[in-house]
Amino acid sequence: MAKLVLIEDSKNLAIALKGALELNGHEVVWVSDGRDGLMAVKKNKPDAVLLDLMLPHISGFEICKAIKTDTNIFRTPVIIMSTLTDYDSKQRAEEAGADYFIEKPYNLKMTLAQINNCLPKKK
Repeated sequence: MAKLVLIEDSKNLAIALKGALELNGHEVVWVSDGRDGLMAVKKNKPDAVLLDLMLPHISGFEICKAIKTDTNIFRTPVIIMSTLTDYDSKQRAEEAGADYFIEKPYNLKMTLAQINNCLPKKK
């Protein structure tokens, strides 16, 4: 279905989400820190990026802004998945160019549906 880059430093969350996405037919590249995550997005040119905000090396805010200002990947939808659900964090994510925001903790089944709704429609 879709190629996704998941940038998440929580191993348990990443394994669960990656497994569920793959069971739903998606190809998922999982990276656990910001620096490697940004490189993975540039290398793989995914259909969407699933991005935590609190990451080692580079924050999710910075990654999102870098994606949205790179002429090769700026159209890639960025789906923020974070426990930082206060107004200021959501505002910063929006200002960085995030397309969607999913609050943690999340219901896996509902999150899969949200992610599928966020993906670009294939022609």
